[in-house]
Amino acid sequence: MSSGGERGQSSVIRKGPRNAAAPFAFNGRSQTLERVLVVEDKESLRTVLRKTLEAEGFEVDEASDAPEAIRKVREATFVMVLSDLRLPRGSGHDVLQAALEADPNVPVVVMTAYGTIEDAVKAMKNGAFDFLSKPVDTSHLMVLVERALSQRRLLTENLLLKEEFAQRFGLPRIVGESTALKALVEKVQRVAPTAATVLLQGESGTGKELFARALHELSPRREGPFVAINCAAIPETLLENELFGHEKGAYTGAGAARAGKIEMADRGTLFLDEIGETSPGIQAKLLRVLEERRFERVGGTATISVDVRVVAASNKDLESAVAQKGFREDLFFRLSVVPLTVPPLRERSGDIPFLVDHFVARYSRDLKRRIKPEVTRQAYERLLTYPWPGNVRELQNCIERAMILCDGGSIGEDHLHLPEPRHEMAAAGASVADLAVPLAEVSQAAARAAERGHIERALEVCGGDRTRAAEILKVTPRTLSNKIRDLGLGVD
Repeated sequence: MSSGGERGQSSVIRKGPRNAAAPFAFNGRSQTLERVLVVEDKESLRTVLRKTLEAEGFEVDEASDAPEAIRKVREATFVMVLSDLRLPRGSGHDVLQAALEADPNVPVVVMTAYGTIEDAVKAMKNGAFDFLSKPVDTSHLMVLVERALSQRRLLTENLLLKEEFAQRFGLPRIVGESTALKALVEKVQRVAPTAATVLLQGESGTGKELFARALHELSPRREGPFVAINCAAIPETLLENELFGHEKGAYTGAGAARAGKIEMADRGTLFLDEIGETSPGIQAKLLRVLEERRFERVGGTATISVDVRVVAASNKDLESAVAQKGFREDLFFRLSVVPLTVPPLRERSGDIPFLVDHFVARYSRDLKRRIKPEVTRQAYERLLTYPWPGNVRELQNCIERAMILCDGGSIGEDHLHLPEPRHEMAAAGASVADLAVPLAEVSQAAARAAERGHIERALEVCGGDRTRAAEILKVTPRTLSNKIRDLGLGVD
């Protein structure tokens, strides 16, 4: 995971025109009920469809006309929409368009009872997954449902780990294949489309802001602003003004009214980084924002209402802070509707080879290196055994430094400039639990990263010619193509 997410003080991102709506991930009914929207004006058929789907373990919502269905697809997230084409006060085509605007990956199956399939063909040209003829064969319906959901899962599985997500939204890429990282990514993808307040906890340097931005970009608020503020970087006397804004004449020098970060985040996402550093007074005012979505500017009496989703982060254990009376209990419960913990790098050391390869590629481009340097075996061993108290941010800085210092085709242990081994474990407070990643997993990750880097260098040398690269690597072109696809090198 790239560590470019955590910033100094505050930032505001306002979205331009929609490029492409972000899909959301659903990875199996065993973890939570998947919601299906059934749109049908005849109550008897709606009941049959609902009972059929509920018997298969789905949660079913219903709509009897087009406006009701359109409102529901805009306000909630569904794994599938099943809609009649002929509806009161509109049509199934309107529902299809609204559903795909809300989530381009949602499969929409349309139903038609009329003797022609022209309407259904038109719907499929406009993005429908498939169609059913009435009277509906429930066995055929369930075959379509399973096929549609399988396709959806393939399209959305671990979206945050894919290069195209980072490129689409201009975010640093989340890199890694560890179980802990994948579990966190899945939770982020599940909670993102909801309005729930999220509390991200984790050590400094783990990339909490990156996950906060992903929550925003994967949400229905993605076209609104993402406003971030580091509560620890601003003096307490100024933080209230930064958050709530002020009215003209509120204090000496306040020559004009100014909106605060909460107001700027209206219809978007407010990211409160290092929330644990706020004073009791600020905490009380933030609690009101969370409970009522209202506040007053500094020096003002007019109440301002906002529609904002709050994502907070802390490198402190806020639950312990509550027990020690260092943080408001009521605010903690309001913030931690969905608590997510970003694991430290030492607990996912199997991701280190992937991160190293990612950063070497990045700085090779930045430093205009024609060929990426290789990382020696001794350097990899050093990287894998160091406990990384500064987490991904420290690893990123280490690789950048090594890329600048190495003058040949390889990065050696001496280019890393890491502290001596005898000081590391005590300094980082490491324990046996920190070494819980199986050795086989670390070895497999290192081998995979080394193989990926070797193939990338061969393709660079050969100008992208796979046949020549295969000859150099002493494999068949088919084997090389399979490796390129398996390693996700992003080339066709």
